[in-house]
Amino acid sequence: MKTAIMLAAGFSSRMGSWKMMLPWNQGTVLDSALQNALAFCDQVILVTGFRGAELHQRYAHHPAIQICHNLNFSEGMFSSLRCGAAALTGGHFFVVPGDMPAIDPAVYARLWQHAAADCCLQPFYDGGNGHPVLLPPPLISRILNAPPESNLRSLMQAFGRRSIPVNSKTIHWDLDTPAQYQRLRALPALSTSP
Repeated sequence: MKTAIMLAAGFSSRMGSWKMMLPWNQGTVLDSALQNALAFCDQVILVTGFRGAELHQRYAHHPAIQICHNLNFSEGMFSSLRCGAAALTGGHFFVVPGDMPAIDPAVYARLWQHAAADCCLQPFYDGGNGHPVLLPPPLISRILNAPPESNLRSLMQAFGRRSIPVNSKTIHWDLDTPAQYQRLRALPALSTSP
């Protein structure tokens, strides 16, 4: 079972409006992020928080989406990651933000080809790492048992991580500000297979 945890619980404070339901192609930002993940994954654990009832109403009947509502979402992204990790049943799993609507599905496949029990994998393009990340099974318990002030980057660093080169700039395309959103909406998805 190929599973992704998708984090969609935040307030979108830097955007100034709720970015998950902003228009993107024929749907919304989150619609597109989910579609790209499910083009490779069997299941997405969608972690909701802010305006969670709206996301539940929109996605609860989708057979490949499991909704995990984080009651403590105001505590930050790590609390949402912990919520998603608690719903996992084992195996490798991806983690990806819900505000990345253009990730090439081939990036998921490329990371999966290199899945290893002893390290975390990050896609690498043009001098930097991006998303999604692929984590091995031991990270589940590490996430669940880490202090609340932890972050995923430090857990990955402590466990061991490796960069996997891909040929897709979409691994860097997250939407944090109105300017980023407008710029990315104006671009064609210029990605090639990793």
